[in-house]
Amino acid sequence: QVQLIESGGGLVQAGGSLRLSCAASGRTFSSGAMGWFRQAPGKEREFVAAISRSGGRTSYADSVKGRFTISRDNAKNTVYLQMNSLKPEDTAVYYCAATTHYGSSVYGYDYWGQGTRVTVSS
Repeated sequence: QVQLIESGGGLVQAGGSLRLSCAASGRTFSSGAMGWFRQAPGKEREFVAAISRSGGRTSYADSVKGRFTISRDNAKNTVYLQMNSLKPEDTAVYYCAATTHYGSSVYGYDYWGQGTRVTVSS
């Protein structure tokens, strides 16, 4: 079992920045890939970013590429999502997830956090 707890969400103006954190406990954190997803009201949950177990491989949704950066600190059992140049369309609940298989599909992730809300005002 893996427990994931997100933090760092909040209200920010367009153009601003936020850093989300996801603290993991339970199964060895460094044994799996991690991802960030988001879900806006009335929409399906969508992929944002993923990072491999070593941190050497990352991938991003086209909508956030160049603005968001995913990273991880295996010594602290924590994965981060640095979000810059935020836009109103980034408003969503952001979820951290863990998987043994690196990828971008929501169905490929085994464990999920409770989510942290990000609101970007125009």
